[in-house]
Amino acid sequence: MQTSDPAALIKKDVSALRVVPNLVDYDAARANFDWARARGALDGFPRGGCNIAYEAVDRHADGAFADRTAFVYVRADGSTQTTTYAVLAREEHRFANVLQSLGVGRGDRVFTLLGRVPELHNVVLGTLAYGAVACPLFSAFGPAPIAQRVSLGDARVLVTTAALYERKVAGMRDHLPTLRHVLVTDDDAPAGTTSLAALTAVAADQFEIAATSAEDLALLHFTSGTTGTPKGAMHVHGAVLAHLVTARYALDLHDDDVFWCTADPGWVTGMSYGVIAPLAAGLTSVVDEAEFDARRWYEILARERVSVWYTAPTAIRRMMRAGDLGAEAPDLSALRFIASVGEPLNPEAVRWGLDMFGLPIHDNWWQTETGGIMIANYAACDIKPGSMGRPLPGIEATVIARDAEGEPRLDEHGGPVIVDEPGVEGELALRRGWPSMFRGYLHAEERYAKCFVGDWYRTGDVVSRDADGWYWFVGRADDVIKSAGHLIGPFEVESALMDHPAVAEAGVIGIPDEIAGAVVVAFVVLRPGYEPTEELRRELYGFGRRRLGPAVAPKQIKYRENLPKTRSGKIMRRLLRAQELGLPEGDLSTLEEDP
Repeated sequence: MQTSDPAALIKKDVSALRVVPNLVDYDAARANFDWARARGALDGFPRGGCNIAYEAVDRHADGAFADRTAFVYVRADGSTQTTTYAVLAREEHRFANVLQSLGVGRGDRVFTLLGRVPELHNVVLGTLAYGAVACPLFSAFGPAPIAQRVSLGDARVLVTTAALYERKVAGMRDHLPTLRHVLVTDDDAPAGTTSLAALTAVAADQFEIAATSAEDLALLHFTSGTTGTPKGAMHVHGAVLAHLVTARYALDLHDDDVFWCTADPGWVTGMSYGVIAPLAAGLTSVVDEAEFDARRWYEILARERVSVWYTAPTAIRRMMRAGDLGAEAPDLSALRFIASVGEPLNPEAVRWGLDMFGLPIHDNWWQTETGGIMIANYAACDIKPGSMGRPLPGIEATVIARDAEGEPRLDEHGGPVIVDEPGVEGELALRRGWPSMFRGYLHAEERYAKCFVGDWYRTGDVVSRDADGWYWFVGRADDVIKSAGHLIGPFEVESALMDHPAVAEAGVIGIPDEIAGAVVVAFVVLRPGYEPTEELRRELYGFGRRRLGPAVAPKQIKYRENLPKTRSGKIMRRLLRAQELGLPEGDLSTLEEDP
């Protein structure tokens, strides 16, 4: 829904900007863009093909950027550690040699379960250099989501900490037959694991990077679905081109920027734009090991002289709530561009950026499946607060009409019916062909095929497009919950809760939240013999957090006598949502019984 008053348009004066944007004339950039020509931004692998690690690190380590700082690590205690491109290349090579010593095959999956620490980058880049597939996991996941993803991904190697292993993996180890090696970053390795430091200490710091092709699998990112298991979205080495190009256009990255992407690399944003894109651009990036704290973030922005900052709406809303620091406000004069992603950015937050920093916050949109930013607001272009923006050069987007079941309406040729009228809602679709587009869901070819209608990728997001070509987010076409920038599949939460002996059935929805965008609410039906007490509710909260982790577990649990279902037995989550929020219940013709 278009929510921005035309009078609220934020006008840009390019001549007043401190740095000339990479994209000045939007229409000309789109008209003249060609992905084949854009490949000139990469060096190209010396032996042919394409490898992300080479484009991100080795080409810089062998050239003028060898001594440039690649990462500034801010430790939890506030101390800092830096690493140059040359040092990063050596650590990358050491881990590639570790994989070789373990007998890992090209294309095998190497999982990480780590926080924002140097070892994560060394492992991911070394995996890519070796020709194996990097699979980052969010360290706040609980044992059940971790085991499910490790199993689905046929993990060969897992790199984690001793504490995370003992709390979240050890109890599941017997159920993970493909997992041959667990490497821990601690010197003292628990039984069944090996010290990563001990292996890297004897590994050579030179490695001949695998001659991978642009279409070889490089990254596996798991994303939640409405039903069934999480989906492993497969991305290839050639995606690095889209990471770099979109970062230049949508985030306006320049060679001398200090960049901070606050996203955890366990999520696709933290990998595409916290690791790959800034390295491919040869920049210095800030990495904060600690969790969110408004004062700490202001101090990091000031002390590290961050010039481009990429964060999430949830974090922005938390900073808004923290208020102005007044006389204690740090010097943020280095900051010149702010962008946000993960969920829609409300107009108040866009304008808050102007009040707080003298800079508007630029919303953009993309997904795990797209691999990179697809729609954005740009440094040189006016902003309509509340809008996702307009498609990137090289990206063709449209709105397709939906039938009563939410499926694409087809024309007489079998193609989707395109919505041409401004302001009319439909499903956002992208024409296939950009380099970072996912190449499939691991072991789920049918699920992948359903994502496309003709040449168009169906995003599952309902949007409208105004007369000027700006896109406006309306909501998800399915039941997936967007909470604090994370996609949470209701089925995964329901399944975990039903493992508790007291729970007969569970239905999970997301409801709006001022800070997180949405929070997970679970409705549970108890088994005979259990009473709906507060004590049991607290037990279920703890059970959910232990199994799923705090990022995924329900924030509210409510008892019900039964759940609304269709005649085929499917839980009607939309009806739960309507009843919870006091919205119209809509068509009840398929309802199995009166809830």
